[in-house]
Amino acid sequence: MSLQNPPPEAPLKWNKFDLAWLLNLFGTAVGAGVLFLPINAGMNGFWPLVVMVIIVGPMTYFAHRGLARFVLSSSNPGSDITEVVEEHFGPTAGKLITLLYFFAIFPILLIYGNGITNTVDSFIVNQLGMAAPPRTLLSLVLIAALIGILLLGERIVLKVTEWLVYPLVLILFFLSLYLIPHWNTSTLTQMPDTAMFLNTLWITIPVLVFSFNHSPAISSFTLSQQREYKDPELTDKHVCKSLYGTSTVLLVFVMFFVFSCVLTLTPSDLAAAKQQNISILSFLANKFDNPYISYFGPLIAFLAITSSFFGHYMGAREGLEGLYIKIKRDTGGSAYTGVNHKKLNIFSAVFFLITLWVVAILNPSILGLIESLGGPIIAMILFIMPMYAIRKVPAMQRFRGKASNIFVVVMGIVAISNIVYSLIF
Repeated sequence: MSLQNPPPEAPLKWNKFDLAWLLNLFGTAVGAGVLFLPINAGMNGFWPLVVMVIIVGPMTYFAHRGLARFVLSSSNPGSDITEVVEEHFGPTAGKLITLLYFFAIFPILLIYGNGITNTVDSFIVNQLGMAAPPRTLLSLVLIAALIGILLLGERIVLKVTEWLVYPLVLILFFLSLYLIPHWNTSTLTQMPDTAMFLNTLWITIPVLVFSFNHSPAISSFTLSQQREYKDPELTDKHVCKSLYGTSTVLLVFVMFFVFSCVLTLTPSDLAAAKQQNISILSFLANKFDNPYISYFGPLIAFLAITSSFFGHYMGAREGLEGLYIKIKRDTGGSAYTGVNHKKLNIFSAVFFLITLWVVAILNPSILGLIESLGGPIIAMILFIMPMYAIRKVPAMQRFRGKASNIFVVVMGIVAISNIVYSLIF
């Protein structure tokens, strides 16, 4: 009896579940920072941006795939990232990394709670011409509405995110097309020397890394895929397919928007926009005296902040509840019988509602600094920790020896080094 080669596997087909998560991850990555990304990424010319486009897609995909596979490496299916860390690295390291994970994501959530209040308040006053509502009431209604949606369940959140992200993608795309007739060659003729070119890449890598970062939602996404597909190999394939799709959509739509903005404006325009500390759409609206662009700015900001809020809430809640469970278990000893996850979910919602509401009322300016302090922690968790686990954890040894692992580590070190340098100097 002759042995025949098995038929090649049919490629996985997209389904509504995977597409919903692709949009959720896209929404998590694209916060209001997309309105500042063209300024930060394109201020030093066109050609460094071309190199960044080549590497940011693989960098985004491989890093998030590594984190997802780390979550899937647990011997106990259904374990979130805080539990997997403790399983592989021990209780002490588990508590420390869970604490860092929470404090890396929580400040960003505070910024979004504050940001959506400012965005809606500004729209009411400047675009609608109405009197500003009481900030205390406006912030409470907005934040309570967002958290209320999250309490309705995963399927509802995915559906709402889908409604938000479709118009966000379409508006970004049509704005990019609208700017094409205004493209010029001024940035194409700006050729930095080698030292300036490398320095520009070093400065820009962290900007793009965190503009494309959807790591706060990766653990929830991975566990959701695990519940949907059950089989470990099938789950891994669907996880990789969804992450690849997310990275591709981010690369195409976000970077097309960035390129269109950079080709429309001169280097001196971008420098002026950075000095004025306004979004790229505000600058374009002023430059072309176009009221429609000024209307799109608040709309994009609202859609981006809301969709990104959902993904960051998932990560912050996971960190907070993971810390609570670990402390409760350690203090309870043999009397520990577990926790009521439904009650814990409500407790988390109340905690986030109060803290986000207070910060939105105070409207502090220090939040940007707090966010930047969380940057190195997110980079460590996203880039370094999964690659370290591939080397040390037996359950992940099948992923060793890949060139992509070295690539992720190098990019992670570059991103961390720049962030740490900018904080110190």
